[in-house]
Amino acid sequence: MPVRLRPAAPDEVAAALESRTTADDKLLTKHFLAVLAERAPGNSVEVRIPPYAAAQVIPGVRHTRGTPPAVIETDPATWIALATGEIEWGDAIASGRIIASGERTDLTAHLPLTDMKKD
Repeated sequence: MPVRLRPAAPDEVAAALESRTTADDKLLTKHFLAVLAERAPGNSVEVRIPPYAAAQVIPGVRHTRGTPPAVIETDPATWIALATGEIEWGDAIASGRIIASGERTDLTAHLPLTDMKKD
């Protein structure tokens, strides 16, 4: 059984955002994916952030086997930048930093996942 994603403690998130080591990026990736899953619960879109985590989010038809009909995939650095507001969804799509296919794969309404937007 996979380990359930859980948001990290605020002090851990703040420290990880400051130092940004590989371990910090793993913590932040899982944290922000857990926050998204809490804010947009569902099973119609699979968000993949290899090699650290994946989660099904967004209300709609539940996916149970094979490749989901709606998939979003990106790298940890892009995911963290999206979650913190460092980059916009449309810019990340346009630059090829995100691969998204299927319905409901636009996460614009759910991002950023923190108020810690960088200027």
